[in-house]
Amino acid sequence: MSDAHGVPIRDDSIRLGQFLKLANLIDTGAEAKLVIADGEVTVNDEVETRRGRQLVVGDVVSVGGMRARVERG
Repeated sequence: MSDAHGVPIRDDSIRLGQFLKLANLIDTGAEAKLVIADGEVTVNDEVETRRGRQLVVGDVVSVGGMRARVERG
């Protein structure tokens, strides 16, 4: 798997569902809901099933072989 690309956020944290869209890891909120519920998303290499999980700078999100890291905007 390739290194995670950095995705800057405006605030100190962001919800997982929002970050998936911001990082272009998925296309829609509905898709985010599905992939999260199906256990296809990991945060820091652990499966995460909560769409509202708060991510902070340094967290790495993976889905479908793609990775993105939360960075300070």
